Amino acid sequence: MTQLPFGYCTNVHAGTTLSQAKTNLLEYASVVRQKTVVDGVLPLGLWLPERAATHLSETQQSDEFSNWLAEHHFLPYTLNGFPQHDFHQPVVKHEVYAPDWRQPSRRHYTESLGRSLAALLPAGHCGSISTLPLGWPHQPWESTDFQAAARQLLLVAEEFARIADETQKHIVLALEPEPGCVLDTADDMLRFFQEFLFTSPASDWARRHLTICHDMCHSAVMFESQCEALQKYLEAGIRVGKAQVSSAVHVPWDRYQQNPKGAGELREQLAAFNEPKFLHQTTRSGSDGQLLAFADDLTAALADWGPDSSTTQDPWRVHFHVPIFVEAIGDLLTTRADIQTATAFLEKNASISLDGFPWFTGHYEVETYAWTVLPPALAVSDLATGISQELLYFNEVLGKIRRDNSR
Repeated sequence: MTQLPFGYCTNVHAGTTLSQAKTNLLEYASVVRQKTVVDGVLPLGLWLPERAATHLSETQQSDEFSNWLAEHHFLPYTLNGFPQHDFHQPVVKHEVYAPDWRQPSRRHYTESLGRSLAALLPAGHCGSISTLPLGWPHQPWESTDFQAAARQLLLVAEEFARIADETQKHIVLALEPEPGCVLDTADDMLRFFQEFLFTSPASDWARRHLTICHDMCHSAVMFESQCEALQKYLEAGIRVGKAQVSSAVHVPWDRYQQNPKGAGELREQLAAFNEPKFLHQTTRSGSDGQLLAFADDLTAALADWGPDSSTTQDPWRVHFHVPIFVEAIGDLLTTRADIQTATAFLEKNASISLDGFPWFTGHYEVETYAWTVLPPALAVSDLATGISQELLYFNEVLGKIRRDNSR
């Protein structure tokens, strides 16, 4: 039997109940499995919103669900705990960041995910759960806000330590930096971990169970160097619990400084990504490649930043998860190359351990949740085929890096 060493995130599928999750897995994941591993087991990054997670936890159906997953040749290894509620309502936008980590309800949801994952994981497997980077700063966060969020996170770390003692299954919570959020860069993460988590009396639990989810699209949108961001985590002793394999839109305005017609066509192509469901944070870099400006949505960037063909235009990047195998969309580009760069760094340092635990868990998860809102140039009629193409593409990338490293 064959098996991929990673899977895809099922937050691409709508539904808030366990029954709907099963239906989606049968309709889509089963086809993906046939297209990628044929007779093997397909790893899955499950998304269980609060309603489904609560049902699973309170009705003691974890064993039944675990058997159902095994029967259909699915291997759960990671959960996406970022969207707590319905991720597929007509307009999501800022709602995906609620509740934030100051609220006990966020902790309760995450702890229920931890208990569910421990029940679903096969013996000997590590599990990971990604979560939001504290919240969205609708108002500036003060020190007391960070302290409140840290208290909730440390209680989760304590609960995960208890789960490890009881089940011998190690689960980590992975905070996922995202553009515009309270923590949206590697430097933000370092400050929070060092000032509010690693200095607490529960720092041992924090070092074992609180980690980073490195989303390659998010890091690219912030114009970070993938290697420099990951190196900072490594040097600070912060573990990477999960790497989300994803790609953003890159807008090369700088190529059209003397070509107003080309700039106009580029703007039209970009406008096709300005859909109303999800938030598409947009950034602009300066001539040095560093972050220069931020807009909380593509709508605002298009309205406020031009382009004006009479002035020099800087490249933009848009938080829109596009299929990871795509290098260009018309005149638009993607940050696909960052996938290779980040993966190579993670693989190179995969054998490093911190306090007896691997610095990187080895959990990769392809996360392109925006398939259903892609513009016509990228839309697919068969979602399972598109997801399968992504998995096969990344399997080639990862396989080549591992072969090169073994020489």
